[in-house]
Amino acid sequence: MMAMREVVFVDGVRTPFGRAGDKGMYAGTRADDLAVKALQGLLERNPALPHDRVDDVGIAATTQQGDQGLTLGRTVAILAGLPVTVPGFALDRMCAGAMTTASFMGAAIGAGQYDLAIAGGVEHMGRHPIGLDADPNPRFVAEKLVSPDALNMGITAERLHDRFPQLTKERADRFGMLSQHKVQAAYDRGDIQPDLVPVATRSAQGWGLATEDEGRRPQTTMEALAELKTPFRPHGRVTAGNASPLTDGATMSLLAGADTAAELGLSAKMKLVSFAFAGVAPEVMGLGPVPSTEKALQRAGLDISDIGLFELNEAFAVQVLSFTDHFGIDDEDPRVNPWGGAIAFGHPLAASGVRLMIQLARQFEQRPDVRYGVTAMCVGLGQGGTMIWENPHFDGKKRRK
Repeated sequence: MMAMREVVFVDGVRTPFGRAGDKGMYAGTRADDLAVKALQGLLERNPALPHDRVDDVGIAATTQQGDQGLTLGRTVAILAGLPVTVPGFALDRMCAGAMTTASFMGAAIGAGQYDLAIAGGVEHMGRHPIGLDADPNPRFVAEKLVSPDALNMGITAERLHDRFPQLTKERADRFGMLSQHKVQAAYDRGDIQPDLVPVATRSAQGWGLATEDEGRRPQTTMEALAELKTPFRPHGRVTAGNASPLTDGATMSLLAGADTAAELGLSAKMKLVSFAFAGVAPEVMGLGPVPSTEKALQRAGLDISDIGLFELNEAFAVQVLSFTDHFGIDDEDPRVNPWGGAIAFGHPLAASGVRLMIQLARQFEQRPDVRYGVTAMCVGLGQGGTMIWENPHFDGKKRRK
């Protein structure tokens, strides 16, 4: 067996995330142009990167059609200005698309097959709603392999509330409210803006410039959340206030062998420790990150108590709470999503995994007392994905309170 090579997360950037739909800031912007802008921003921020040394470009999208089709990794690479000698591909693992491209690129680097690779994702949910024109095999329902409503993510979230009665609507609403507050606090500190690539936008009103995430609601209160409708079930518990909104956006990251990064003078913001994906019943897809995290921890020889920071994708508040309850973590544990999450930022499906990495990498810089961090997410059709990272800035000193 070949010895595994150390893999590092060099850098990551993203576009500001926009509300999906005709009134969103990207309504007049192509999906592939969002990805091109993110990749150009990544390349501009890393001038020491020799473009012809990039071994591959993997860009994920959930609905691969129209301006999200045609092998995005290849077309976006060419449009962004990479040499035609750089190959690329597209991938779909629904919400974990970018996480999967990053994982697989990391594995290829670790195995010594690649030196440098770009991994990202894009989703224009305003143009390409999840499941658009999909034709699920009728055997799924006819042979009772999957419930007919398993593709309705809101219904799967309601089922988590059913399965775990202690995960109340009040807990979910409070989690959603605090996510909004934490995101705004991170913006106020200037923690989010450095990794955003501005995007020119066009609408009937003329040209504009997207510089911030559009869907934030920092004034959210528990009283307001209590009044929201429950669209997936009468008297349900899932609302627009404790779930991620439909979102447009793109993310991009650069991974490398540690030796290659050192050779080229590239930074090492994180070290890849392990990753894992797991399957669960599609009807309760939100439980997916539990077994994937258990697998990733086992492969790394770590325990949940070793993790000092968690970046968990907030597809739904109840989904995150089912994860934290399983591992005995408090709802307001400061290790979990310290800068808020997708309930406020938005969740452009296949792009979100790299957003988690971008935030964790930035937090690692500020937290040399933390050695290990996790990025994890649930995935449609009953899956979960987890990546464990090590902080290269770790100094072994406890944080002063």
